[in-house]
Amino acid sequence: MYSGMLDRKNKIGSNSGLIADFRSDTVTKPSKGMRDVMANARVGNDVYDDDPTVAELESKLAEMAGMENALFFPTGTQSNLAALLSYCGRGDEYIVGDAYHIFIDEAGGAAVLGGISPFPLPTDNSGGLTPQQVVNAIKPDDFHCPISRLLCLENTVNGRVQGLERIASLAAVAHENDLAVHLDGARIFNAATTLNASLKTLCEPVDSISICLSKGLGAPVGSVLCGSEHLIKRAKRMRKLLGGGMRQVGVLAACGLYALEHNVPLLGKDHEKATKLAQGLQSIPEVSIDMSTVETNMVFMNPGEGHHQALCDFLHGEGILIGAQVPKIRLVTHMDISDEAIELFIEKTRSYYQTRN
Repeated sequence: MYSGMLDRKNKIGSNSGLIADFRSDTVTKPSKGMRDVMANARVGNDVYDDDPTVAELESKLAEMAGMENALFFPTGTQSNLAALLSYCGRGDEYIVGDAYHIFIDEAGGAAVLGGISPFPLPTDNSGGLTPQQVVNAIKPDDFHCPISRLLCLENTVNGRVQGLERIASLAAVAHENDLAVHLDGARIFNAATTLNASLKTLCEPVDSISICLSKGLGAPVGSVLCGSEHLIKRAKRMRKLLGGGMRQVGVLAACGLYALEHNVPLLGKDHEKATKLAQGLQSIPEVSIDMSTVETNMVFMNPGEGHHQALCDFLHGEGILIGAQVPKIRLVTHMDISDEAIELFIEKTRSYYQTRN
């Protein structure tokens, strides 16, 4: 059963003794340096195309991705949805992995608002699809069927890196069958860090990518859609339709520029912290960790039957926030997680089981 990526039962509430939050990399706070650039950002009216800081961010990411243009959005969900609405019309279909955020965690927006039908394919344990799956999913030219227009991919998938060859092979069969390819690259810089590859290299096979600034990159809000001039022109209309046009938003775009310069190089440390966390938890007999799945900044821990919410509540009392997903709890490392917090998490988790033996 799908349990969602966030645990609604474990909120900060009045816990003033919070030490560390492992629920997501979206919980990061802007650093002093980032707040300084916010305060000093040059701004205009972005709906009028005259916010210079937004324009700089869009131009920089488009260049880094090897795309013609880019567009700043308030959220990754809206960026993905605008892309879907730009590629597909009512009655069209997009093919997607059944574990991908664009299918399971975006409230069915494409179907609800765009009349676009998803066709989910089962992903493997690493979050991947095969070219043959895609070929088999593409509908014939038959009026009984929706028109297959788009293949949606994701990188990373639950922290698992999708290699360049895999993405390229999937994109190739889509293009051979006249489908466009959109990549949900919310954590694409995590993939780039693990693969030691440039953003441009990872984007070469696809037609568009949505990049999130408010996860591991540490910005408070914002995503950027990169693609062709034609796509971005269409997506700008869709952004307006979705209520995403913003005014003096350069104060947020400045955070994105700061993150690209200062925080992308720190992602490798987040990955090291995840490995350290996984290794420490693996030393606790009651806890199950598959080390082979720890590729970026995510660790999936099975605390044992009946312990999910209990462990969550225990750690909450110790100032540590985690989710209580079943069967595996997702733990995410980020720039606001210190090495000391990792050690404390391991120590307190071990203590939890000792009190129950």
